[in-house]
Amino acid sequence: MGKEKEKKNSRLDPTAWIIFSSLIIDLVGFTVILPLMPKLLDHYSSTGGSSMSFLESTVKTLQQMLNIPVNFNSVMTGGVLGSLFSILQFLASPLAGCLSDCYGRKPALLLSMVGIASSYALWLVSDSFAVFMIARAVGGVSKANVSLATAVMADITDSTNRAKAMALIGVAFAIGFIVGPVTGAAFSAWGVSSISAGNWWFWPAMFSLTLAILNIGYIACFFTESLPLDKRAKSPQFSQTWNLVNPVSLFKFQLAADGIPNNDLVKLRILGRVYFMFLFLYSGLEYTLTFLTHLRFNYNAAQQGKMLLFIGILMALFQGGLVRRVKPGKEKVIALIGLGVIIPSFVIVGLSNSATVLYFGLALYSLGSATVIPCLTAMTAAHGRADQKGAVIGTLRSLGALARALGPLISSFGTSY
Repeated sequence: MGKEKEKKNSRLDPTAWIIFSSLIIDLVGFTVILPLMPKLLDHYSSTGGSSMSFLESTVKTLQQMLNIPVNFNSVMTGGVLGSLFSILQFLASPLAGCLSDCYGRKPALLLSMVGIASSYALWLVSDSFAVFMIARAVGGVSKANVSLATAVMADITDSTNRAKAMALIGVAFAIGFIVGPVTGAAFSAWGVSSISAGNWWFWPAMFSLTLAILNIGYIACFFTESLPLDKRAKSPQFSQTWNLVNPVSLFKFQLAADGIPNNDLVKLRILGRVYFMFLFLYSGLEYTLTFLTHLRFNYNAAQQGKMLLFIGILMALFQGGLVRRVKPGKEKVIALIGLGVIIPSFVIVGLSNSATVLYFGLALYSLGSATVIPCLTAMTAAHGRADQKGAVIGTLRSLGALARALGPLISSFGTSY
């Protein structure tokens, strides 16, 4: 009888599956661009333009100062763009979390999704590099929906099923990384052979825009607010705006520190540091991987798509078969296993000189990425009151965005050597 009750309590609220579906739609659209990025930068470099020329001249100056080979300039340029996107996400995530604590998750989610759709609309018409940069900037500012989705999962779960809910977010990421890059590669191959190859990115951008619009309608119609009025914050914490952008305050979880016991606050800060360091290293490899294989193995968009498909399938298997079955209180053990395998994966991928070695390193990389993030997020979401979940998760996601802002930039310089 006790086991049946425990099993019933561990079942996820239907809202979790709505969020899961919405994340898949969002992440498929978001990851379409990944295998296209090296080719997009090559295109804008060949067509020129003042914005691209300025960025390339800045990169060239750094290349000369640091004695970096010229053929790695595209890696460095990609790192700069990746950092731009993530630094804006870093600024936006905790703000969106705080607003959602006061006004509800649904309005904040819809506002974020409208911004994401706008970024794809700008990409659709980005005949110049300047417009493309604006599109990426709008996307970075608007990309708070994952943070908000995590806060929703924290709203509707407890210690018996929180790890399962966070693993569901990880599975959504894995599916996104399976479908999105393969779709982007297919669009790229089709666009190159089409008559309108001059603006070959039009159809992948249109595909992402269509998914974003469908996602807005889906959430508007089917998502029920997860944060009741009586559990919301009385007002947005605009008086603590500095805490939203100050890394020192973020590492201290200053925005959510009020009312949290000191012992829990210490645990939160430790989790925040581990989360930051993991994503700093992880995002560096994640963002430069397509550039590395493009330069070292001469991979085209189709081969990039296959590689990302391999990573996505393994992540889905690990998260669906391992993380979703984690028992309450065992998240730390699984996270430690993930941290233990991610380090050798970086070394193997970095030193790989054949596809076999590369894919072995990517298998370890997939295991680490599939386990660490959902387990750390579940452990973090256990702290704080209901009206603080948005601030707690928003701060964690912001630390992750800060790590993602620095990781690609530092890694692109490291890769260049």
